[in-house]
Amino acid sequence: MTLDTEQVVINMGPQHPSTHGVFRMRVTFDGEVILDMEPVFGYLHRGIEKLAEHKTYLQNMPYTDRLDYLASMSNNMAYAMAVEKLAGIEVPERAEYIRIIMAELMRISSHLVGVGALFNDMGAFMTPFLYMYREREKILDLFEMVCGQRLTYNYMRFGGVSHDLPEEFIPTLKRFIDEMPGYIDEYDQLLAENEIVLARSKGVGILPADKAINASVSGPVLRGSGVKWDLRKMDPYSIYDRFDFEIPTGTVGDVYDRYRVRVEEMRQSVRIVRQAMEQIPAGEVRTRVPTPLKPPPGETYVSIEAPKGELGFYLVSDGSAKPYRFKIRAPSLLNLTVLRDLVVGWKLADAIVTFGSIDVCMGEVDR
Repeated sequence: MTLDTEQVVINMGPQHPSTHGVFRMRVTFDGEVILDMEPVFGYLHRGIEKLAEHKTYLQNMPYTDRLDYLASMSNNMAYAMAVEKLAGIEVPERAEYIRIIMAELMRISSHLVGVGALFNDMGAFMTPFLYMYREREKILDLFEMVCGQRLTYNYMRFGGVSHDLPEEFIPTLKRFIDEMPGYIDEYDQLLAENEIVLARSKGVGILPADKAINASVSGPVLRGSGVKWDLRKMDPYSIYDRFDFEIPTGTVGDVYDRYRVRVEEMRQSVRIVRQAMEQIPAGEVRTRVPTPLKPPPGETYVSIEAPKGELGFYLVSDGSAKPYRFKIRAPSLLNLTVLRDLVVGWKLADAIVTFGSIDVCMGEVDR
């Protein structure tokens, strides 16, 4: 006797913003096995790109904080660099060092949330998450020290940063940088060879290198598939060519590799911050620019290696104080496009872990 099974379609989400963001998966199951998955997003669409065309260049800086709100400093930096290229604005050397310090601290902070949330998705409840939030709080204290904010910083300015580092910043930063490698070792001791972690992540959600490249995936998701591509090395911007650091990569492209790449990137960010802290010169932190700023007519595209991948800003100027066109290349959106290929054939619990390993922020997916 042959038993006929009926396919079941289940809506997973939309989830609350305190998870990975407001995202919905429309999943078709045969039993527990996934036959198809349709990603549904747009719940956080705020029209930032169109709003920005009706605001001055400087007024748009706070909008960038609301993209990947776990990496606001990086968003600020990419937008500031795009406007500076469009308007031909030079950045003082001290300001460049401050930007690098903030961007790499932001990378560590973002990866701490991404890795902690991934283990939460695996069923580890809150323990790894809280361990990693312990260090993230120290980074947020540093950000609060320098600009008064803990999430949306609005710190970068065209030609530099809004103000210089306070006197107590560098000693506090040095203490954190000295302690952080020990904390990363602690994470590895608890998690890297944990048998549950290995069972839930090894060989799960494999993204081959060719598929990752064809889908324009970037960041830790791309490097987890073994592709050694990092804009800080391959197309150096700002002063990244002055620092010695490595590009961690995976070998298989599974959930475990994506997790390991983020952990090793935290180690490399510590190296970069230490070098920047030792080399930072005295001097001005901001070049004077006209108010309102009116770049000459033209267009530009600038991208950086944000924590989640290549973040780019495409700007068109018509000579006025407002951008004629304002377009964002959001890494989370492109990284999310491979999710269906990663989860088909796997089970429900595997889909949750695979989605967590991509580490998206729906604020920049929807914009």
